[in-house]
Amino acid sequence: ANLKLSYADDRVIHFGMIPRANRCIFVINELPDLQSRIQVSLFNILQEGDIQIRGFKLRLPLDIQFVFTANPEDYTNRGSIVTPLKDRIGSQILTHYPEDITIAKKITAQEAQLDERQKSTIYVPELAKDLLEQISFEARNSEYVDAKSGVSARTSITGFENLLSTAERRVLLNGDSNSKVRLSDFMGVIPAITGKIELVYEGEQEGADKVALNLIEDAIKTLFPNYFPKIQKLENKDAPSPYDEIIQWFFESEGFELMDSLSESEYEDLLNSIPNLNNLIKKYQGDIPMEDSYFLKEFLLWGLVAHNKLSKQRIQKGYQFKDLYGSFISRL
Repeated sequence: ANLKLSYADDRVIHFGMIPRANRCIFVINELPDLQSRIQVSLFNILQEGDIQIRGFKLRLPLDIQFVFTANPEDYTNRGSIVTPLKDRIGSQILTHYPEDITIAKKITAQEAQLDERQKSTIYVPELAKDLLEQISFEARNSEYVDAKSGVSARTSITGFENLLSTAERRVLLNGDSNSKVRLSDFMGVIPAITGKIELVYEGEQEGADKVALNLIEDAIKTLFPNYFPKIQKLENKDAPSPYDEIIQWFFESEGFELMDSLSESEYEDLLNSIPNLNNLIKKYQGDIPMEDSYFLKEFLLWGLVAHNKLSKQRIQKGYQFKDLYGSFISRL
């Protein structure tokens, strides 16, 4: 414009980003977002090496490595890669999910955005971290979750942030100086699960919240045998079980209510009031840190619920644990 040149002048032609990236790697993120006509214009660049700019056909000896990112499985709403362009792409690199919980935990710890006050105030047992990652593993195998959309690592990352926020909220409400993550805090993870996964039709019918609760329960059932003796589905009624004393206590009592906002001392006293919990933890886990033992106690109770040995019911601001058959009769 300053030189007052006409459009016919070669100096007016802008060669664009691709020719300028000659002898470099050119990366296009989310390729299906490009309009089809723009994708078509990449054909000649990838194969013939010529381009057209305002009607001028230019053959350029381009030396470029193209790298595209896309998720071709699920682009019904945002567009798709045109088939001829997909045919010209040299190779496709398949990504994969973390193969085990150890790798998944490292990714979550690296990517989670936590406040320093959260890190210093909230103690997170290793079992809680394992359980959080196991939820994503269960979701990837769930019949209710859309396998094409997948379950990304962001599910665990956001879930971990929500988990600490739930515990932090309780600390602020009670005026405590610090706290431990509890299994009941995993109710704060539900929004992260429902917000990050896509359900198939059957999952939508079941309800997102119910699917999320089922995933948490499935994760508990999967990890339970790693810490305590496995509970057989069809047990001999007369055969002794290491959980008999706990189940009998619930049968003879009215159970107990585990409220979300209990202070640390109230929470510990409540779990200590259940007989044989300490003995089971010591027998099968040895001398573990006190901070981990209370999460294990709650994990044991939730595990018995998951294996239909106890009943658990959500009340207004917490959970009520009861004997399985006693609560069933009372409902009748």
